[in-house]
Amino acid sequence: MPEITITDTDGRRATDQILDVREDFEVAEGMIPGAIHIPMGELNTRLGEIDRTRPVIVICRSGNRSARVADALTGAGYTADTMAGGMIAWQRAGLPVS
Repeated sequence: MPEITITDTDGRRATDQILDVREDFEVAEGMIPGAIHIPMGELNTRLGEIDRTRPVIVICRSGNRSARVADALTGAGYTADTMAGGMIAWQRAGLPVS
């Protein structure tokens, strides 16, 4: 499962899907603008919300959950990466949140 940097993620936001798999209480602190929020535990029942024809960048708080989800998506036929450092790194870099 490829791991990409926050800089790569920021540059690919216009073309790739950003999938935030954090819990609701975590997302309340802010998420990447335009990201799709599907908590990790709901992924199996909401998989249809993700466009299989576009690459997916999976985000969580620190990178652990997103790595597992990216592996599962890849196994299900999606092109998926995980963002190194998660939202902690994104916010530390001063990148936008909504």
